[in-house]
Amino acid sequence: MIDFQDKTAQATKAMRAVFEATPLQRNDHLSQKFGADIWLKREDLSPVRSYKIRGAFNAISKVLAKTPKQNLFVCASAGNHAQGVAFVCKHFGVKGVIYMPVTTPQQKIMKTKVFGGEFVEIVLVGDFFDDTLAAAQEFCKAEAGHFLSPFDDMDVIEGQSSVALEIEAQLGRIPDVIVLPVGGGGLSAGIVSYFGMDALNYVFCEPLGGASLAAAVANKGPLTLDTVDSFVDGAAVARIGSRNFAALMDVTPDQVLAISEDRLCTTMIEMLNVEGVVLEPAGALSVDALTDIADQIKGKTVVCVSSGGNFDFERLPEVKERAQRYLGLKRYFILRLPQRPGALKDFLGMLGPNDDIARFEYLKKSARNFGTVFIGIETDDRANFAKLEQTAATAGFGLRDITEDTAIADFLV
Repeated sequence: MIDFQDKTAQATKAMRAVFEATPLQRNDHLSQKFGADIWLKREDLSPVRSYKIRGAFNAISKVLAKTPKQNLFVCASAGNHAQGVAFVCKHFGVKGVIYMPVTTPQQKIMKTKVFGGEFVEIVLVGDFFDDTLAAAQEFCKAEAGHFLSPFDDMDVIEGQSSVALEIEAQLGRIPDVIVLPVGGGGLSAGIVSYFGMDALNYVFCEPLGGASLAAAVANKGPLTLDTVDSFVDGAAVARIGSRNFAALMDVTPDQVLAISEDRLCTTMIEMLNVEGVVLEPAGALSVDALTDIADQIKGKTVVCVSSGGNFDFERLPEVKERAQRYLGLKRYFILRLPQRPGALKDFLGMLGPNDDIARFEYLKKSARNFGTVFIGIETDDRANFAKLEQTAATAGFGLRDITEDTAIADFLV
């Protein structure tokens, strides 16, 4: 019987006809910052800017090897899986029908069309992914197509395991620590199946708003989350795959990290500004996790898998906003302003030289002694806000911080 590593080797060899191995790069900035030998496995540099091409290629090639006449492949995805499937369908010259939610950004739809060309049809159905998935599966069954799961499929898992083989070959050995982003579990299941759970130290990181692996570990089996924060769209999965968890069932709670979406934004900005590396939220998870394991990795060789770089720059203002709020450098206030000449000027005089007004809305109502101002302020030192609030209170101005009051801030911001 062929063992898993042999299957991985065969799958990896076949992939070389389509794309080269993604680079494993030592990152001097992160190595110096954390006192470790840190390497990035740059899956964001694959032809579709994510590792998803691997699983799609292996799954489709295996189906075609068994059933050469199969000419219809179907998937449901709003992101990297769709692009991987499209690319591989074009490579093999087979038809792919890709279902996407109606709310999918045009940038992702266009990229999928570019990768698939005339071999891919895109169908926009449903406001939510569950509706899209149901429609895709119904169509697939009716048309006798082959459904391509984004992660809960043994051929997909096997394809993703090629990342592990490349890491070992490029590094020349197994690293001391490997940090893996987790969504549905395809990548982590493949790498753990290749190396084995006891071969090295694993750190699994998932978004705080989509911690499906942590839930499965606690439940000793896959569990569907009640709600999911979709910000980390490449890893925000409500339920880890059953086949994936079968490979991860020995994971312990201390190996799983929940990454704050807001802190993740600071890492995305840092990697962009310092290293010139564009990472999507899911692609930055493993780098962000280094902060939580800094004491554990000093002097060790660490590989972080940067899983994807499909970032829509229209999201950059939101990423910057969340990063500033996490760092405490931007806050929102409701200012109760006396209706007298010079009151606003008095308040503005309380701002420091490095305080900047980023938002200002005057909400005065008639026949009132006080008007209301919604104001957003940016600064270079979070301590400046405490000084401002104290100065305003002493002068008799009401200044209410609503940054963390989601009911109000989400409406106004």
